[in-house]
Amino acid sequence: MTTDSGTRVKELADLFVRFLETNTAPEGLFTDDVFLDLTVPQWRLQASGRDELVAARRRSHPFLGTVPRHRVDATPTGLVLEFEEQWEDEQGGTWYCRELMRADIRDGAISEASVYCTGDWDPATRAAHAREVDLLRP
Repeated sequence: MTTDSGTRVKELADLFVRFLETNTAPEGLFTDDVFLDLTVPQWRLQASGRDELVAARRRSHPFLGTVPRHRVDATPTGLVLEFEEQWEDEQGGTWYCRELMRADIRDGAISEASVYCTGDWDPATRAAHAREVDLLRP
């Protein structure tokens, strides 16, 4: 992969993180015909086209949040992005999820993405996890 391609992969990862934090797709992030295949613990959802992908995101994550950690790796056809999200619900409880996305890049934008999500951990699940599990790394 050339330096320019590696630079674009990092740019796309940063744009995707901005999308996750704002629920608005930055210009140049997705192709018009982008395809999303999202797997959550017991469900699978798909969306075709930029507008449908953004609408699916807004339905599943109506509250804005942050991406405290992420890592991107270039692949021969695109990128792999590992990320975590946190957000507050209307009662002020902090929610959490971990996700992995494999994305194809066409003409400098994400054209296809498969996302695998742990599911959304509510405050009670987060508290139980903190009590029962000692993580070696954050």
